[in-house]
Amino acid sequence: MTQLITTKIVYVPMAGDYIHIGHINIIKEAKKHGRVVIGLMTDEAIASYKRVPLSTYNERKEILENIEGISEVIPEKSFDFIDNIKKLKPDYMVHGDEWKTSLNTRQKVIETLEEVGGKLIEIPYTRKISSTGLIEKTIERGVTPDYRRLKLRKLIELKPVVRVLEAHNGLSALVTEKTSIRKWNEIKEFDAMWASSLTDSSAKGKPDIEVVDFTSRTQTINEILEVTTKPIIVDGDTGGLIEHFVFMVKTLDRLGVSAIIIEDKKFPKRNSLLENAVHIQESIDNFCEKIKAGKKAQITKDFMIIARIESLIARHDLNDAIKRAKAYINVGVDAIMIHSKDKDPKEIIDFCQEYKTFEKKVPLVVVPTTYNQLYEEELKELGVSVIIYANALIRASYKSMKETAEMILKHNRFYETEQEMCCSLKDLFNVIGEIE
Repeated sequence: MTQLITTKIVYVPMAGDYIHIGHINIIKEAKKHGRVVIGLMTDEAIASYKRVPLSTYNERKEILENIEGISEVIPEKSFDFIDNIKKLKPDYMVHGDEWKTSLNTRQKVIETLEEVGGKLIEIPYTRKISSTGLIEKTIERGVTPDYRRLKLRKLIELKPVVRVLEAHNGLSALVTEKTSIRKWNEIKEFDAMWASSLTDSSAKGKPDIEVVDFTSRTQTINEILEVTTKPIIVDGDTGGLIEHFVFMVKTLDRLGVSAIIIEDKKFPKRNSLLENAVHIQESIDNFCEKIKAGKKAQITKDFMIIARIESLIARHDLNDAIKRAKAYINVGVDAIMIHSKDKDPKEIIDFCQEYKTFEKKVPLVVVPTTYNQLYEEELKELGVSVIIYANALIRASYKSMKETAEMILKHNRFYETEQEMCCSLKDLFNVIGEIE
């Protein structure tokens, strides 16, 4: 009888990023029915569903292999588990009952198990304990500069597309940090923050012409760092003189910022989206020298320098943009951002398609402010790694603030404005962590 049981295969899929008593309970139950095979989510699988795992696949695998009762650990590349079920043909699959809210996934698993002669065993979810909750509480206590800085590289490595939203102060950063929705079986959120010179200048009531100095910009970045945990990409404008850029890189790297983007225009620049503005690009040789100086100055290997190509903004042709991209990659830039202010995405599409043919490539970044009709899936198919929504929150806040001010003037009181325009004080206290 014992021999019969031990030859049966029991499949247990899990992420295993934060082992707790709930995992142990599932493993104990699985052991009663046969030989336990863990389907351990790969780093890519976890990142595609929610967050970058704290530990790598190999680290998590080694931990699980040393837990009594586990016979084998294999990679699970999908949250629907179907491929491994078909491959293993398990007699049983064990899962906690909390997934009954994901009816489509659960039903597909049941049907696939029936096809291979298997059965689903569900055990009660261990209440008040979840890996996600434990990890979120750990992160909420604060993260180190090293943890935050490295995370952008890991995101680019693991996620098909990294989704970035601008933040111009602590409150907008909390919106970027905490906003999420559930769409089908996926939790969608923003992966990182964009500290934009346009939005920072606008929040201070000043034009985006590099008039806000780096010390002031650093104060804003520190406000964001103090209340968030996600990686930050900083808009470095032109980077200024090489000597200025070297100082900028060292400062941001030390703070735990993940990347700086500098544009290949001459200082002082005009905002790329201004109508009728004249944009003068820096020579390729001079900009390459700036990149090399920045790479030499960075303190850690995790910090990224991203070159923003302004050829299409300056109304030069595609060949100029391609030539610059290749030159910047050859001197060691960590990613390329291609910029355009056309509403028609054709020139961006043309660049991306040409970029795909490069023998030597780095991640590609876009900012679809004007050509905003393209879906993320379309940009991913074009080979884009990072999508930055560059000024959405500042523009939305200005519109809302102006309408709110007008409404108070119109009604001679605050009542209508509060009903139609404002969040509750409770919601505001919740996002900034006040205790009632």
